[in-house]
Amino acid sequence: MKIFFSLFLVLLFVSCSNNSELYKITDSFVESISNTGSYGFLDVTNDTKQTKDGTFQVMPVGKLIIVKYLNAENNNKYEDLKSDLKSHYLNDNRVNDVYINQGGTVVIDCR
Repeated sequence: MKIFFSLFLVLLFVSCSNNSELYKITDSFVESISNTGSYGFLDVTNDTKQTKDGTFQVMPVGKLIIVKYLNAENNNKYEDLKSDLKSHYLNDNRVNDVYINQGGTVVIDCR
């Protein structure tokens, strides 16, 4: 029983740490949107952030936050990313939905 619990904790830590930088970036955008009412459309290129490992790009547009993989090999992982972000924002009333848009990227909807 102790072995299973220890294994569970290790797996939980690893799965959380994989997206911890992504969560920091998206959390900062969610916070900014909730404080200002909208992120705006003017200078999106300067507001776009990437994780240090180059896995994700995060871009705020209005009250939406668009998350995409930068590596084409990860395109089949969007469903998992959507589930991870949906779980992360489950009890956050500032986020209304997390979904995959028609362009294939994940959207965090703060409208």
